[in-house]
Amino acid sequence: MTVNFKTLRSFVTAVDAKSLSAAAQQLRVAQPALSQHIASLEEHFKHRLLNRSNAGVTPTRVGSELYRHAQIILNHLEQMEHELANRSEASFVSGPVSVGLATYSTASILSMPLLQAVRREYPEINLFINDNFGLVLSEMVMTGRMDMAIIYAAGPMKGVTLQPLLTEDLCLIAPPGMQLPPGNEPTIALRSIAEMDLLLPSRTHFLRRLIDEAFARIGVTPRITAEIESAATLRQAIEAGVGATILPSASAHEPSAAAPPLVRRIVEPGLQATVSLCVPDHLPMSDQARAVLDILRRQIADLFVDGRLVGIRAPEADATAR
Repeated sequence: MTVNFKTLRSFVTAVDAKSLSAAAQQLRVAQPALSQHIASLEEHFKHRLLNRSNAGVTPTRVGSELYRHAQIILNHLEQMEHELANRSEASFVSGPVSVGLATYSTASILSMPLLQAVRREYPEINLFINDNFGLVLSEMVMTGRMDMAIIYAAGPMKGVTLQPLLTEDLCLIAPPGMQLPPGNEPTIALRSIAEMDLLLPSRTHFLRRLIDEAFARIGVTPRITAEIESAATLRQAIEAGVGATILPSASAHEPSAAAPPLVRRIVEPGLQATVSLCVPDHLPMSDQARAVLDILRRQIADLFVDGRLVGIRAPEADATAR
C-alpha cells in the first residue's frame, strides 16, 4: 500500500487518539486494518512512526515530523473539498468561445445581452463576438476558427450544419418624416419602393441577392444610390435622410436615435429571410461553447415571447436542420 490520504488520516487519528483501538472506532474501520495502514507508512518511510505500549501509542521523532506534514496535507484536502462543494457548476465552465452574428439580422441585436448574460452566468468564459457577414462567418465556423454563428442561410452549406432559428420579414426602413406612398400604413408594396433612393448591402450579401431577385420577378429595376456594409453607417445615413433601405425591422432598433425611422413591412411580394444556427459538422463542441449556445437559444426564444420586434416568427414546420 502506498502513501495516500487514507493512510495519512489513519496515522493522524491514531496520534490524536493516543490509541489504535480508539482511532479505529473513530474511523469506523477494523483495528487490524488500521494497524496495516500504520505498518505500510513505516515500511514506506523506513522508520518506526509510533511507540506502542500498554498505555497506548505516541509518535516517535520521525512520527512527529510526519504528523506535522500530514496535518498540513489533510487540512489542504479538507479546504479543497469545502471549496469544491460550494462552487456552482457554472464556475467550472471556462475557456474561450467565439460567436458570429450576421450583420443586419435580428440576432445582431443580441450582442450586448449575450455578453452580459455570459459574464453573469459563466464568469470564467472568455467570449469573442464577431458581427460580420454570413459567408465570412460560415467559413470561420467550417475551419474551426469560430465555435458557432447565426447567419442568413436558405440551404445546405459544405462543412457546416445549419438549423433554422427564425424567419424575418424584410421591411422598408426610411428616414423619419419621409413621404411614403399612400396605402395601408403597416405595409408597402415592393413596386412602390423602386423610385426611392435605396441604400443596400453589396451584391455578395445574402439579403441583397434576395432583394435583387424579388425586384427582377416583378420586372422592376430599383434605384440603388449606395452600397453600405456597415450597419452603423447605414443607420446614420438613414437618420440623415440620405436614403432608405430594405432590411429586417431589427436594423431599425436603435434606442438612442433622436427620432425612430419609418418601418413598413414589404408586400406584393412579401420578402422573408431565414436565420440559421451554423456549427461545424466535423468538430465536437466544447462545454463552454454549449453553455453559450444555451444562453443564445434562450435569448432568441425570448424575442418571440416578448414581442419586441415585428416580422419575426419561428421557422416553418417542415424546416429541418440540415
